[in-house]
Amino acid sequence: MTSTRTLATSLMSLTTAALFALCSAGQATAAPAQPDNKDVAGVSSAAVTDTSGADYWTPERMKSAIPADVLAKKAVDRQKASPAVLPEQAKGPETKIQGSAPQIQAKANASETPVSHIGKVFFTLGGTNYVCSANSVVSTNRNTVSTAGHCLNEGPGAFATKFTFVPAYLNGSAPYGKWTAKALYAPTQWSSSGSMEYDTGFAVMSQLNGRNLADVVGASGVSFNAARGLAYKAFGYPAASPFNGESLKSCSGTATNDPYNPQFNSQGIPCNMTGGSSGGPWFIGTSSSGYQNSVNSYGYGTNSTKMYGPYWGSVIQQAYNTASSAS
Repeated sequence: MTSTRTLATSLMSLTTAALFALCSAGQATAAPAQPDNKDVAGVSSAAVTDTSGADYWTPERMKSAIPADVLAKKAVDRQKASPAVLPEQAKGPETKIQGSAPQIQAKANASETPVSHIGKVFFTLGGTNYVCSANSVVSTNRNTVSTAGHCLNEGPGAFATKFTFVPAYLNGSAPYGKWTAKALYAPTQWSSSGSMEYDTGFAVMSQLNGRNLADVVGASGVSFNAARGLAYKAFGYPAASPFNGESLKSCSGTATNDPYNPQFNSQGIPCNMTGGSSGGPWFIGTSSSGYQNSVNSYGYGTNSTKMYGPYWGSVIQQAYNTASSAS
C-alpha cells in the first residue's frame, strides 16, 4: 500500500512522438490519474507501508516478473493524445557528489560479473509483477537506489508496491539480501505527465538486519548538469530475448542526441540490451566506479542498436536531493 504527496507546482506542456520502448509482454491494470497538462517542478513521493516485499519475491516470482519497459511505451502513448512542444530543460551548475563504490574495471559490451551496488528491482503495479534494474547511490540516508521513473511509477498513475532491490543478483541468488523500499520518489513531470525527458526515480530502502544499504554494498557517486556527449558505460539485467535477465550485462560508447525525438533531450549509446535493463545505471567513463549520470530508459523497437537515457539536469537532481535526505 502507498500514500502519495506532491511538492511545489509550475506549468508545463506535454510532448508527443512516435516512440517504441524496448519490447516486452504484459500490461498493468492500474487506473492512472488523467493528465491535466500541468507538471510540477518538484517531487512526487509515495510512502510504502507494505513491508512484505522481501517475502513476496520468491525465486519463482522473480524469474516470472515481466520487464517493465511496457510502462514506458504506455506513457508515450498517452502523450500522443496531447501534442505539444517541451520547453528547453532548465540547466544549473554542474554538480558531482562522490560515492563509495568499489573500484571495478569491467569489459565493455559484454557479460559482467556481479557488481555489489548494481542489481535488479522487483515491484507490483495493478496486480502485475515487473522487473527492472537499479543502482545504490550516495545519499545522506545511505539507503537510496536510482532507477527509471517507469520502474516505480506508471507515469502518470500509481506508484509501485512491493518494491524490492536485490543487489548483485545472479541466477536467482540474492548474495546481499532483499531490500524493501519505504518511500519512492520521482520528478512530478514524470509522475503527473509521463514526460520521457524525466524518466528517473529514486527509492529509499529500509535497513536490513540493522544495516544501511550503502554500508553493505557501497554507493556510486552522482553527477548532474554535466556536459553532453560524454563516454559512458551502462549496466543492466536485460530479460527479453535473446537475454534471460539472470546475469549482468553492459554497453559502452560515446553519447549522442536522440535524432528521432529531440524534445526528449535524451542521449543514446550503442547498446542492444532489451526489456528488464530499464533503470540500470550509466557511469561516466569506462567502469562501474565512475559517477552515475543517467539510467537506461528506452530504445526503438525489438532490434534497437542504441539505448537512450534521460539528461540528469536540475529537475532530476531535485528528486535525488529529496530522496537522499529522507529519513
